[in-house]
Amino acid sequence: MDIEAIIRNMTVEEKIRLLAGASFWSTHAVERLGIPSVVLTDGPHGLRLSGSDETGDILANAKPATAFPIEAAMAATWNERLVEEAGRTIAEECQHYGVGILLGPGVNGKRSPLGGRNFEYYSEDPYLSGRMGSAFVRGVQSGGVGTSVKHFVANEQETNRMVVSSEVDERTLREIYLLPFEMIVKDAQPWTIMCAYNKVNGTQMANHDGLLNGVLKNEWGFEGLVMSDWGAVEDKTASVRCGLDLEMPGPGARDAEVLEAYRNGLVTDEQLDDHVRRILGVIQKIAASKRDVPALEADRHHEVARKVAEEAIVLLKNEGGLLPLAKGANIAVLGKFAEIPRFQGGGSSHMNPAKLDIPLDALSAFAHTVYGAGYADESPDEELIEEAAELAKGKDAVIVFVGTTEKIESEGYDRADIGLPESHLRLIEAVARVNPNVAVVTHSGSAIDLRPFERSVRAIVHAWLPGQAGGSAIANILFGETNPSGKLSETFPLALEHNPSYLSFPGDIASVRYSEGIFVGYRYYDTKKLDVLYPFGHGLSYTEFQYANLRLSADRLENGGTLQVTFDVTNRGARAGKEVAQVYVRDIKASVPKPDKELKGFAKIGLAPGETKTVTVELDERAFSHYCPHLRRFAVETGVFAILVGSSSRDIRLSATVFFHSGDETRLPLTPDHSLKEWLEDDRSASRIREALRNANVDEASPLFPILLGMPVRKLRLLFPALEGLSAAAAE
Repeated sequence: MDIEAIIRNMTVEEKIRLLAGASFWSTHAVERLGIPSVVLTDGPHGLRLSGSDETGDILANAKPATAFPIEAAMAATWNERLVEEAGRTIAEECQHYGVGILLGPGVNGKRSPLGGRNFEYYSEDPYLSGRMGSAFVRGVQSGGVGTSVKHFVANEQETNRMVVSSEVDERTLREIYLLPFEMIVKDAQPWTIMCAYNKVNGTQMANHDGLLNGVLKNEWGFEGLVMSDWGAVEDKTASVRCGLDLEMPGPGARDAEVLEAYRNGLVTDEQLDDHVRRILGVIQKIAASKRDVPALEADRHHEVARKVAEEAIVLLKNEGGLLPLAKGANIAVLGKFAEIPRFQGGGSSHMNPAKLDIPLDALSAFAHTVYGAGYADESPDEELIEEAAELAKGKDAVIVFVGTTEKIESEGYDRADIGLPESHLRLIEAVARVNPNVAVVTHSGSAIDLRPFERSVRAIVHAWLPGQAGGSAIANILFGETNPSGKLSETFPLALEHNPSYLSFPGDIASVRYSEGIFVGYRYYDTKKLDVLYPFGHGLSYTEFQYANLRLSADRLENGGTLQVTFDVTNRGARAGKEVAQVYVRDIKASVPKPDKELKGFAKIGLAPGETKTVTVELDERAFSHYCPHLRRFAVETGVFAILVGSSSRDIRLSATVFFHSGDETRLPLTPDHSLKEWLEDDRSASRIREALRNANVDEASPLFPILLGMPVRKLRLLFPALEGLSAAAAE
């Protein structure tokens, strides 16, 4: 396809028509020029191809496909190769069904555990989201299918999501919410990006020239196309002018409006051609990569989904080594989710699984089981609870399945709280009274409150929403066929009220203020030294890992330099296992607010019993930087940084320091409005200010001096004429 020749031969009307979909799930074809139509479909954790283009039917009659664990679970694997393999597998299914673009992954942040769509997003940490999102994009696109990274940007809630303005300061936007998109654009070159419904600082994302053209296309060099979320375009002409390439869904209802704007000079040939060039570029990639996949390899794909689920499951608690359970044991399996599994989220990612493992069946292959439903819905059923308690008596162990329901957690609305249904809590309470050996399997897409039962049960296994193979994955973890290696991709707080966004989420219909700034998730909890139930990065194993011998490749860095962080990890237990070694960076003394620590690297390693492996994680300049609005870029502040290596954000095993001498001046210039104290503490001004004080015969030991310290220097001349020289020194 000669794209430039096609553009020269297209009419203006054909170009404009190409800027909107032809239907709910497809783009326009231009047969006379050999431009084919492309099919797009939902798919953050598996292909959800609707069997209908009718608006009321778009979530119904989906084609069977492999339902992988949700993104929050994928992130909990901390295994990029495995997530990439999942992406390649999904791409095969896209090729089978003739899908050219998969609408995912979602890489929005998790300001609050109440976000109804949190299950579709990887993590509260933007670096982890960027790494996992890049792996997913590489996997899907290596199979010749485009991805659409979404929802760009600051789309962290469902309440008023189509109209609300996310009010975010520039540093927070850059360091937290734009970062995953930036990493994926630069590391994985996604073919498309989907812009969000919401406004950012008052401007609709589909019309946000500064973010679409300015940051995404010009600054980051994004070469693909930008599409809208479905129905997100309010002002079609403005969107064409401001960087949106493709409006979805179709057919376009405002082509005549754009044509009129073109004739009036409001839309230029250069703008139209750039949009068309980007769209044709993606269509060309899809056409060139199209291949015949006559049948789904359902069993093989199911095994990939099982591997992801097993590595995603997090062993939160294992008191007295209750787990793994002994094969052949007599166990009670309780909770409706054991028979009707809670394996996926609701909304546009709701799939028709090609297969589905039932947890009860999988557990029964390892042990002698009795089953009780325990609950029918969110309201307690005393008869079912009593029946379950009777079944639990005298058993070697009890496994209770609980979690959120689709009524609680789905696209389209936010959660009211982080509690589990009362019926689930009452079931656990009743069972724990009659049997001390209770293991609870929890299902949710984001943090939940485990306090009502955390102390009364011996083991807690967080299975997330584990996809179609979750049943067998859970059984393999519980009975030790697989050693758990999942680590939390978000903090489980002691209480919702502790969350930094508690007072500002979800705002009102006009705006939501991101008042917590960069202090999201563990960045807030760890900086405030606030106790949490389970910290970011936490996850137990059936073996033990020891860290030792931290070495840094240098004790001093400069701009453009890299630091190799090397250490040894040893498996001290009797079982083979996988550990996620996490590397955090702490700025010891910064002139701007910074978190206690920030994740900047990690490695997942498998170790046989007694085996030691040496791990090296490389940190580049960006790992030490923060965004400086006055410089309009990331930069490093000269100073000492701590390198922290551990098994979670609260389990740091090794530490060392490195001095970074930066060529950048990241501090804001001092002004006469700054206090005398600030001038004296700043190495750029301290010496000349002290000289001015001496010349004015101001005694720093004087009782008056503490009062002077808090005053702006420009006021000192007015109140104390003898300090005229000080004001002049400050103004230099």
